[in-house]
Amino acid sequence: MNRTMNDSEKLLVLNKPKGYLVTRSDDLGRKTVYNLLPDWVFTDGWMPIGRLDLESKGLLLFTRDGKINDALTKPGNCIKIYEVWVRGYVTDEHIAEAKKGVESIHGILKAKVEKIGNGGAKTKLKVELEEGKNRHIRRLFGALKDPKFGTPLKVLDLNRVSIGSFKPNIEIGKWRYLSLEEERMLIKNK
Repeated sequence: MNRTMNDSEKLLVLNKPKGYLVTRSDDLGRKTVYNLLPDWVFTDGWMPIGRLDLESKGLLLFTRDGKINDALTKPGNCIKIYEVWVRGYVTDEHIAEAKKGVESIHGILKAKVEKIGNGGAKTKLKVELEEGKNRHIRRLFGALKDPKFGTPLKVLDLNRVSIGSFKPNIEIGKWRYLSLEEERMLIKNK
């Protein structure tokens, strides 16, 4: 189905559920985020801004504008906030290490981390990233050890809840255009 494009429609957001790849197609036939969006999103060349891995959920922006994509993926330009459940006890030392940076085979991984809850042997965290590398949060916590068991901390649930100042209330698996005001908040000075 053809549709008329509106120049003010520069960004759309999807609240991605777990189990969908952020790619245009998959050789193994797995579901992609485009399965959740109208066909025209794929055919009109809308591309995801950044990534969320298969087991992660949360906000994912799409655009057809390369300048907007570059501006929103440039390190430090657009802080992303995640709510994360980690198996293991996250200590103040872990939080300090994450802020300073942890050496990994993928370079130094760092994040601003705040503890927001506990449940048994799990810790709920708010994680803030200025620059996200591939599987950044999972690898960061995997490089830290549980003080009681000496095993790597493991991310059990990862949900991106905001991008810059943008924190929409949108159901999982649903999408919508950003309003002009939301676009301006994200793109200002970029």
